[in-house]
This record gives sequence, C-alpha cells and structure tokens, in this order.
Amino acid sequence: MALAKLGVVVLDCPDPRALAGFYAEVLGGTVEDEDGGEWVDLKVPGGQSLAFQAAPGFTAPQWPAPDHSQQFHLDLTVEDLDAAEAGVLALGAKPLDAGDRSRTWRVYADPAGHPFCLCAC
Repeated sequence: MALAKLGVVVLDCPDPRALAGFYAEVLGGTVEDEDGGEWVDLKVPGGQSLAFQAAPGFTAPQWPAPDHSQQFHLDLTVEDLDAAEAGVLALGAKPLDAGDRSRTWRVYADPAGHPFCLCAC
C-alpha cells in the first residue's frame, strides 16, 4: 500500500505568473493566482496540475550538470501527516524543516537529497 499520492509538481522560479503563462501556452489549461504571484497553479485539462513558487535568489539549473540543482520539489498529499512522516522517515527521508508542527505541510529530503513536502489533504 502506498503512503501518499502525488499532489502537485512545484517549480521554483523568479516569476511564477510568467512561467505559469508559458506552460499554459505549451500545455493548455487555466492559470490560477490567488495570493499575489508568490504561488501560482496551472490546472491542466485531463492531467496533473503544476504549481510555480517564487524563489528569491533563484539560479536557473544547468543541464546536464550533476553539480547544480534542478530547482523543483514534489508535494505529496496524505490523509495523516504523522503516519506518513513516520513512513517516509523509515524509508530514509530526512526532515528539512522542523517548523511549526501545526502547519498542514512538512518538508523532507529524499535519500538522494531532493526536497519534497507532505501535505494534508
């Protein structure tokens, strides 16, 4: 049984509205900006949504370059944050943000160091 299901793929970038607009042109869909451009969703018809998050100091990835970040993370939706956290830690994830435990999301790194969030549904 899976611990989580994929919620949304999030791309960090300097201008979320502009990048969402680019992908809307490429993929179709509807751009939804509800918080002033810091976080923008792209609802893709018949497919997985994409999200775009403002990242201060953004540096574009270099490809192929194994010594540079690819600048994205995964949001994984879960029904029980505590149970999912125990599960991902047992699989080798590392917590990245101790933060406020009352939040509806928590941040981890996978065993290779890629960040992802567990988000309550």
